[in-house]
Amino acid sequence: MTSHDAINIVRKIFGTRKVGHAGTLDPAAVGVLPVAVGRATKFIEYISDCDKTYRAEILFGVKTSTGDLEGEILFREENIKLPPAPALKAVLERFTGVIEQVPPKHSAIKINGQKAYNLARKNIEFEMPRRLVIISKIEVLREGENSLTLKIDCSKGTYIRTLAEDIGESLKLPATLKFLQRVRVGNFNLENSATVDDLKIGGEKYLLPVESCLSFRKFDLPSRRIKAFCNGLPTNIAAPDEILKVYAEEKFLGVGKISNGELRAAKLFDTNF
Repeated sequence: MTSHDAINIVRKIFGTRKVGHAGTLDPAAVGVLPVAVGRATKFIEYISDCDKTYRAEILFGVKTSTGDLEGEILFREENIKLPPAPALKAVLERFTGVIEQVPPKHSAIKINGQKAYNLARKNIEFEMPRRLVIISKIEVLREGENSLTLKIDCSKGTYIRTLAEDIGESLKLPATLKFLQRVRVGNFNLENSATVDDLKIGGEKYLLPVESCLSFRKFDLPSRRIKAFCNGLPTNIAAPDEILKVYAEEKFLGVGKISNGELRAAKLFDTNF
């Protein structure tokens, strides 16, 4: 199932075209996919920017064209032996903090308006732009004879396929991603997620208020400033620059942004006052 497949299923369940998701999952990956319905779709960008946690199994001794087992096997090496735990830990530590990645060519990143994987399938030569990402933590969950299962906390935009290949390169071993599960996106966790079957049975039971999904600080707007806020006018606030969840009369109004001592609406949710 692709992320787009998931969206189509949710559209049918809730009878609306207005559905979106935060953070595309590769077709070969499984796990958490935050989905927004109706007016909540306007706030997806704030969920997409959250950090994420993955459970990834790296297979050593195999190199593929896509960085995972979906691709063509380019190289295979037998009799793989991983280094002792201290040496392995030292290698993994090199990949924590701010690191540079070159995303895989078989990805949805656009190159001159075209998706990279389409260019790669046509054997068109092109360069992938380098990017900086943050790996907060790498934890070894299981060590196999020729594999490692890792728990990875990382920033938006991190490619775990690339991380798997880069770890293999540091170990002087060919490597590819065997399994990938996203277990967290911001405050969304796997254990609290609903399956497609859950949604088909429970429907709206699984919908969360959009404001509960936003991690910004709550701000109560004075009633006299509601109309001004909804019309895009500023409200003077003696506070540092910040993004806020704005409420008025106990209702969630939307997301506001303080800049240079002025609060303005960034995304409106409820203007029915």
